[in-house]
Amino acid sequence: MSNIIHYLLLINQDLQKTICQLVLFIIKHIPLRQMAFNDCSSPKYQKFKTDILPVILKPEKHDYRFLNEYYTWKYGKPVAPIKRRKVSTVPDSCVCVRCGAPHEYLYDNNGKGKEFLCKMCGQTFVNGKNAMSPLRLMCPYCRHSLTAKKDRKHFVLHKCVNKKCSYYQANYRKLPKNLPSGELYKYKLHYIYREFNVDFFKMDINSLPDYAASLEFRKMNAHIMGLCLTYKVNLGLSLRKTSEALKDIHGIYISHTMVANYARTAAVLVKPFVDNFPYERSDTFIADETYIKVKGLKGYVWFIIDSVKRSIIGYRVSADRGVAHAILAMRMAFNGLTKLPENFKFVADGYAAYPLAAQQFALIQDNPLHFHITQVIGLSNNDPVSKQFRPFKQIVERLNRTFKASYRQSCGYDNFDGANFDLALWVAYYNFLRPHYSFGRWQTLNHVHLLSNADNMPAKWQFLLFLGQNLIVSMNHP
Repeated sequence: MSNIIHYLLLINQDLQKTICQLVLFIIKHIPLRQMAFNDCSSPKYQKFKTDILPVILKPEKHDYRFLNEYYTWKYGKPVAPIKRRKVSTVPDSCVCVRCGAPHEYLYDNNGKGKEFLCKMCGQTFVNGKNAMSPLRLMCPYCRHSLTAKKDRKHFVLHKCVNKKCSYYQANYRKLPKNLPSGELYKYKLHYIYREFNVDFFKMDINSLPDYAASLEFRKMNAHIMGLCLTYKVNLGLSLRKTSEALKDIHGIYISHTMVANYARTAAVLVKPFVDNFPYERSDTFIADETYIKVKGLKGYVWFIIDSVKRSIIGYRVSADRGVAHAILAMRMAFNGLTKLPENFKFVADGYAAYPLAAQQFALIQDNPLHFHITQVIGLSNNDPVSKQFRPFKQIVERLNRTFKASYRQSCGYDNFDGANFDLALWVAYYNFLRPHYSFGRWQTLNHVHLLSNADNMPAKWQFLLFLGQNLIVSMNHP
């Protein structure tokens, strides 16, 4: 019996040694973090990744006299004019569009007198116009020229069609084995760049609509308007419920249509003040989008908040989830910033619109903003990035739930104008009027001295409208 126990103990020791060797082998040769989140390297998720910016080549202007002197210094003789064997088809008035060389240095490139080639700089052009594009986009991996493949609403999609490109070959090696050639279109293999043909940074985000009602009250007064906004925005009642509450509580007979006119006018006045307020910004912004219903169809609301103050510094309502709306919401968030703070972070979900928008901010000529999008993917912490930045994502998700709690009472919107007005009023209420427990025992996020002098909520709405009116006057008459 003792021999059997001794024999089993020896086997157990050998097994422990083998297990230790296997654990050391796994630690040295198999990265455990990649095993925990192996889907990120799967080829089916490649289409959700945003490629880096391409190499942009701009043709430079030259002077043919300077080039001629350079060739004389380098080769010991100047560039001789063209000796033509036939009658020249190049007009005497034609000059090179790049270096200004006269017709003596121009070839008839196609023999029809329409396309010319400069002997001095090698530029081809057609009847005084440049035959090549002013900008040349090149793949950053193989330096092959990009080809325009698709023309979308706001951008042109360029693709690197070189199958010897290192980017293409690396993605091709990730594909499953024995994959039919007819299913390659399901995977993103080539380098892709989207060239936007709309300048979203020249759009006026502070424009005001011209169909708001007047503030000249005939039967009612400004206090009744403040009551309407208090019931409609603060308490989240619908238009008809607001009209009914004014009738039953205060004995004020007002239609739900007039309540809608008051809300629309208030939104027009309050929105410039909310958008241009000097918010205190930290080094971390958080962005997310949620959906709403507009006439039974899906619409989207974009929110960008500050991680410390929790103020909404960027917002927008859109009918789709295009990159244009992400850029406009981010423009509102970066309003007034000429330089980003050190260690700046922009946290968002895995949607590809945010990295594309960040690329457009880096391409601004006057004041480019370079920042990286930290994407928190999925609902569980399967990778180190999600584990570290998940608390930031939960902040904006809590904001979405707070907004939808007030939105559900109306069962959706009738049009996008109404959705924009309602969102502008709600953001004004959230940033300046709504008490928050986490900031000094039910204090507002942003302190305005004039609002603190009001005793009740209708008076605060009147002061907020007054501040908005003064800002609009100062914007129109600087």
